[in-house]
Parts: sequence; C-alpha cells; structure tokens
Amino acid sequence: MSDWFTVIPPLLAVIVVLWKKEVILALLTAIFSSELLILLNQNDDSTSLANFAISGIERVIGVFSDGGNTRILIFSLLVGALLAFMRYSGGVSATVNYLVEKGLSGNPRRARLLAFFTGTFIFIESNLSMLTAGILSRGLFDKFNMSRARLAYIIDSTSAPICILILLNGWGAYVLALISDYDLQQSTVSTLVQTIPLNFYALLTLGIVLYTIITDKTHGPLKQAELNQTKTAEHLDIDIEPSKPRYMLVPLLVMSFSMIGFMFLTGNGDFVQGSGSKSVLYATVLACIVSYAMMVGGKKITHKKMTEIGFSGMAELLPLVMIVLFSLALGASLKVLGTGIFISSLVAESLPYFLIPAVLFIAGGLISFSTGTSWGTFAILIPIGMPLVVNLDLPAPLILAAILGGGVFGDHCSPISDSTAVSSVASGCDLLEHVQTQLPYALFAGALTIVAYIAAGLIMI
Repeated sequence: MSDWFTVIPPLLAVIVVLWKKEVILALLTAIFSSELLILLNQNDDSTSLANFAISGIERVIGVFSDGGNTRILIFSLLVGALLAFMRYSGGVSATVNYLVEKGLSGNPRRARLLAFFTGTFIFIESNLSMLTAGILSRGLFDKFNMSRARLAYIIDSTSAPICILILLNGWGAYVLALISDYDLQQSTVSTLVQTIPLNFYALLTLGIVLYTIITDKTHGPLKQAELNQTKTAEHLDIDIEPSKPRYMLVPLLVMSFSMIGFMFLTGNGDFVQGSGSKSVLYATVLACIVSYAMMVGGKKITHKKMTEIGFSGMAELLPLVMIVLFSLALGASLKVLGTGIFISSLVAESLPYFLIPAVLFIAGGLISFSTGTSWGTFAILIPIGMPLVVNLDLPAPLILAAILGGGVFGDHCSPISDSTAVSSVASGCDLLEHVQTQLPYALFAGALTIVAYIAAGLIMI
C-alpha cells in the first residue's frame, strides 16, 4: 500500500467536518477508515474486512488503558461540575460585579486583557491556563456582549504559545527529555532557552492576540460572531442572582495553587518532573470538593441539589468529552498507521539547507493538524531534526524552535486537538465555531512564520 494512503483518514475528518458540520461523525469516519487501512496493510487473508469495525471499537476502548488519557477525560467531565457549582452559587455573577466595581474589568478592553494576562501568568500547564482564564472571564464577556468565540480564541492562542515560550513547566521538561540524547554543541537547557526568540509562531500569535484586544478589531468569521453576539446579547453565566465573589474565586484559587503543589508532589519534589495530567486532575477534584463544602457547609444548597447540579454540569460537557475521547483514539490509530512518520519523511528528502527550518515548521503543522497533538508531533520530528543538526552542523535552537512552533500551529488549526476542545469547554463556545473563528488568525501567523524561517535560514545557515 502506498504511504500516501496514510493521510486519507485525517483528510476524511476535515472533509466531513466541512460538509456535515459534525465533529463526532468526522472523527468516527477517520477512526474506522484508519483501522480499515491498517487491516488492508496487514495482507492477512484470514482476517475479515468486517473486523475493521471491531478494531475501531477496541481502539476507542484502548484509550482508557493509558492513565494520562483517562485523567484528561475525567478532568473534562469534572470541569463541567465545577463550572456548574460556581454558576449556581451566584459566585460568577458576584465576581463579575466585583471586578467591574473595582475597575479591574470596567470596560470590554480590560475584560479582554484580564483573559490574556490570566492565561499568561498561569504558564504551568496549558489546560489549567485555558480553564482558569475561561472560567474567570466568561461572565465578563457576557456582560459586555462579547462572543464566547472571541474568548476561546484569546485563551487558546495565549496558553500554548506562553507554555512553549516560558518552558518552566511540563512542556519544557518533555522537550528536554527528547533532546537530551543528542550531542549538541551547547547544553540542552541553553539550547532550549535560545529557542525563545526564534519561536516566531508563538511570538507572532501573542502579538496578534494583543492587537485584537487593544484595538478591538476582529476579522473574518470572528467579526461575524461578534456582530451576532451584539444582536442576540445572550447572557449565560450572569443571569443567576449574585451572591459572594468567594464562591467562585476560592475554588479557582484552590485549583490554581494546588496545581503547583501537585506538580511538586507528582515529581517527588522536582517541579519540572511533575505530571501535568495528574496535577490538573487532582487540582480540579480538590476545587470541586472545596466548592461543594462551601455551598453545603454554608447551608446555601442541600447535598441532593448539589449532586444534581454537578451531574447536570457534566452532562453539558459530555459531547465535548466524547470529542476528546475520539480524538485520542484517532491519534493512536494514526500512530499505528504511520501518518506522522510519512509526513515527516518528506522532510528528509533533498532540500537546500536554508529551507529546512521552514519545511520542519510546515511538517510540524501538518502532523499536529492531522493527529491533534503537539506533543506527539515533537516526539516524531525531534528525532528527525536533531540528527540533521548534528550531521549538517545546523543551528540547534533554530531547528528546535521551528519544530516546537509547528506543533503549536497545527494544534491551533485542528478540530481534533484536545487543546481546541478544552478551550471550547473553558469558554463555553461551540467547538466548530471556535475552529472557524481562530483558523484565519492561525493561518496568517503561520504564513508570516514561514517567511521568517526562510529569512532566518538564509541568515543563520
């Protein structure tokens, strides 16, 4: 079978999404087509073609065999309960009023800046960054008649770029582990630090986000979403009678600070060795417990009512949790099929040296877009890029920055990315609307980045 067939499943996913506007159907189509191709590639006459359906089901079930995947799914459900607890307590409405009264978010621009800087300061873990910024800001965006799509764009395009630039987190530890086996001219830490000014996509994306925030200018589908929001003026989280800001702020602070503690705990005292998936799950569980205790202990709501609220909140997010589940299953299936390896092998063909950074960035974007994972993209491309550095005497920070930026770029464009789903959850935005409204900005930043890497290649190589 031709290696080109390995790109059929992700292409089918994109086609179905554009045609039917249905993400779950697109993911299922991609999963079963991938499993069919795997079956055909085995050339086993004794295996019935009907088995591809069974293998597809088993691939979905296999997602739960990985503890990290299971924690992501449970975390996504518990977020729904936490959001419901804070909303029904009146804490969201009260916090919005408090921030406006104190002048911290007294106008739309300040509300947008609050979302941006919250995502910037919480650089420990990208999901926590999006979750905290989304929860804190969604009521403010409702109050000032700004669309949830705009909030989703701000937090999604802030969290991953910040995490890949600051690197004092699980992202940095993961990349350090991937490059530690290569004989680079400088230390791995020094190489990683030098990628910061060369990670053009992350820097450009943050600049574009700040441009939209400060000038209040939006373009393309996001501009239409803003116009629609102004016409309908839907208020979701602030319709409930306000109580006290502490019913929102205390669980939110508990979640944020306990996340730091759990990173140390899961890393046996070493922060950078901590588990992001474990820490964010434990922090969310603790925040739910604190929110429950405040409400039931304060006799505001009974235990039975809180249970009902928690399950109703989980039910609201169940469709997005299913999207995350199927995205993880598709990524596992495409790994077996070899989609990422095939795309990356195209990079190894004869190229002028100065084009290598730009081509690695494009390859990273394609792999991340197709598989929905930036970390998986790093795992595929770094073993290709670092030997090029060693054998061809290329600048390691430039090559590594191109790979890291490409992974984030593809994530921002992909409807099957878990970060796309989490930002939609955190902001309360429809997933497809988020993808459609963010895509033009990501593509614009990506195009500028390609030009920048070509120029950098000419100067540095």
